[in-house]
Amino acid sequence: MELSGKVALVTGAGSGIGKASAVLFARAGASVGVLSRTEDEIRKTAEEIVAAGGKALALTADVGDDAAMRQAVDRLAAEYGRIDIVFANAGINGVWAAIDELTPEEWDRTINTNLRGTYLTLHHAVPHLKRAGGGSVIVTASINGTRVFSNTGATAYSCTKAAQVAMVKMLALELAKDRIRVNAICPGIIDTEIPDNTQSRNLESLRVPIEYPEGKVPLTDGKSGDSFDVAELALFLASDRAKHISGTPVWIDGAESLMVG
Repeated sequence: MELSGKVALVTGAGSGIGKASAVLFARAGASVGVLSRTEDEIRKTAEEIVAAGGKALALTADVGDDAAMRQAVDRLAAEYGRIDIVFANAGINGVWAAIDELTPEEWDRTINTNLRGTYLTLHHAVPHLKRAGGGSVIVTASINGTRVFSNTGATAYSCTKAAQVAMVKMLALELAKDRIRVNAICPGIIDTEIPDNTQSRNLESLRVPIEYPEGKVPLTDGKSGDSFDVAELALFLASDRAKHISGTPVWIDGAESLMVG
């Protein structure tokens, strides 16, 4: 129960890494605000946590919507009296296409969710962490844009992930005086729904041939990581076990990105 008495906000908590992390945070004693733009999905996450004996509040908001995020964060703080942990996990792969085929609308949608969404989450939550006397901020970035640049067509997505790591490093210094730690998680292939929702267009001619010796993930002979693998890392970074870690991106990919950068 290392998070007992803490209040956590987890965005993108309707499935995948966000849901797994919310479950682990609740098991560790935290009261968790679980947020998604899909009301039915996030209600199920909250109900599962409560049924297992935990505390959860379902919050519905688009992370790119300023007013909706302000309302959601304030509601969580009002419900539990404080916020100590923020896991800015919500994101999309968006459209992967050649730069001259990617439309401005497609670019803006990816930037709006991944980068503006991270900004708005922290913009509204950090004042509550300051009032709580400190806390932990975790941002889900990616191996793409930080170690891997061979996924041609993923320019918008990769740019948001590189920017998130830059944001984490900037804010680690800015918020250190407030005793707020800020770190990034950079997953490789994980068994989430995000790859299924990726829209790819005419990428065949862009691909740079890469031959993998024995699968794409060396540590597991090609097998993808599990959402709870990432959630365990998030729990560590949220806890006092990571009390001296800030401004650090952690790659969790079974050494995948060391092969394909």
